[in-house]
Amino acid sequence: MSVLSIGTTHPWNVAGVGLDLRIGAELGMRVFTVVCAVSAQDARRVHALEALALPTIDAQLQTIPWERVRAVRIGALAMPGTAALLASALARKSVPIVVDPVFAASGGGALGGESTLRAIGDTLGSMAQTILTPNLAEASALLRREVGREDLVRAATELKGRGARAVLLKGGHLAGDPADVLADDDGVETFSGGRIDGGMRGTGCTLAMALASALARGAALRDAVHFARAFVREKIAHAVQVDGMRAAY
Repeated sequence: MSVLSIGTTHPWNVAGVGLDLRIGAELGMRVFTVVCAVSAQDARRVHALEALALPTIDAQLQTIPWERVRAVRIGALAMPGTAALLASALARKSVPIVVDPVFAASGGGALGGESTLRAIGDTLGSMAQTILTPNLAEASALLRREVGREDLVRAATELKGRGARAVLLKGGHLAGDPADVLADDDGVETFSGGRIDGGMRGTGCTLAMALASALARGAALRDAVHFARAFVREKIAHAVQVDGMRAAY
């Protein structure tokens, strides 16, 4: 089984396409990659970000053996034009596309900014194959209003109404116990569980790649969400502190 990972590099491979390669190997996936930007990050912040030219991204897409790809995972994109290019390239692909609409790094610093996030929402986020996985900050920026615990269901439903197959709104940054909300054609389901002590860099990437991997194996969406949530919770529970960053190593 194969997953295509599209996004940005991280020198430590605790996020982005490098982390996708690690997770894919753990889950028995063959991972193809299309790099859209190169970042210089550490435990403190993003020090530099270089977007690749659109023709270079498109050339990478042309090399992918699409007949082997069973799911796509899209992470951080550095400029709005990349979202439009990817949406055009993927429009005719009949595979699930897990889109994590990242616009900032966990440790601080922009990875494209809100203009890129909104471009993702307008293009990739409205495709019928897309499972959109925003966190609270990303959902707030996409909807242009603050999203809190009392607004999770309405926010997920509203984002789903823009055309995506499903929206998994992640509530890990809520105070108290976290809750995630899935909105799809079958309705809305809330997933909850006690908070695990300690954070972890790359939780959004980990969840998205685990979700894409489960879908690539043919899992139903709700089963894939259950699997991905359990996978990321296990990683958080066993994350370690290395050079000022808590991550799964």
